[in-house]
Amino acid sequence: MRRDPHTWAHPVLVGACVAMVFPMLWMLVTAWKSPAEIYSSGFRPWPANPTLENFVRVMRDVPMGRFFLNSLVVAAGITLARLLTSILAAYAFARFAFWGREVLFYLFVATMLVPFQVIMIPIFLTITTFDWLNTYQGLIVPHVASGFGVFLLRQHFKTFPLDFTDAARIDGATQWQTLWKVVVPSNATAIWSLAVLFFIDAWNQYLWPLLVATERPMQTLPVGIQIFINPEGGTQWGPLMASATLAIVPSILLYVFAQRHILESAVSSGIRG
Repeated sequence: MRRDPHTWAHPVLVGACVAMVFPMLWMLVTAWKSPAEIYSSGFRPWPANPTLENFVRVMRDVPMGRFFLNSLVVAAGITLARLLTSILAAYAFARFAFWGREVLFYLFVATMLVPFQVIMIPIFLTITTFDWLNTYQGLIVPHVASGFGVFLLRQHFKTFPLDFTDAARIDGATQWQTLWKVVVPSNATAIWSLAVLFFIDAWNQYLWPLLVATERPMQTLPVGIQIFINPEGGTQWGPLMASATLAIVPSILLYVFAQRHILESAVSSGIRG
């Protein structure tokens, strides 16, 4: 019987999956443990006496509702803005012929290689000049463009049959109408999957909200839950893990709901010219 030459890869992949999932499982388990059990000696992979005490403390001691609202507004604003700019730029690169189109497109793609930390200081100085600290626009505006979004949608728009757009133009549709009434609906799967990725990325942002939202009423979830962290010791691990558990629920639900569309869009964009 012939052996599969790739059999060795299976345990490696299983080990990698366990290493990635274990921190999340430990967070969930810790969220249900009592303080005495958390700080007790010995390794216990599950709580002996599950309790809601940590979740009750989080809802009582921290304005989780405000943090959720701020995160929702910021994530939704960034997602909508990125979708709009990505759709318009991708359609222009896919359908319009103009001087320097390819060079400009590759410059857009190259922005994915630039870490946000590199341009963070000049952006922060600009936000300060506009007096946008502790405002929604200060949290949203620096993230309204995405090189990844332009690349992904351009791949889909470029292979969209010209017959459909030509037929719309013959019927009297403008370029704007052709884009929003023909091209966008026909590429809804890619756009929806991209929206989910944008939302998850914006929802999990930490560094930029930490710099811009210095006042408690404007803090987002990733920043707000650090109230339970004490850098000098005494971190409240139970409430911290409980608040982190609540914070990841929207992202997980969104990804589970749209994972098939995300994978299909990623695969198809990679094989299109």
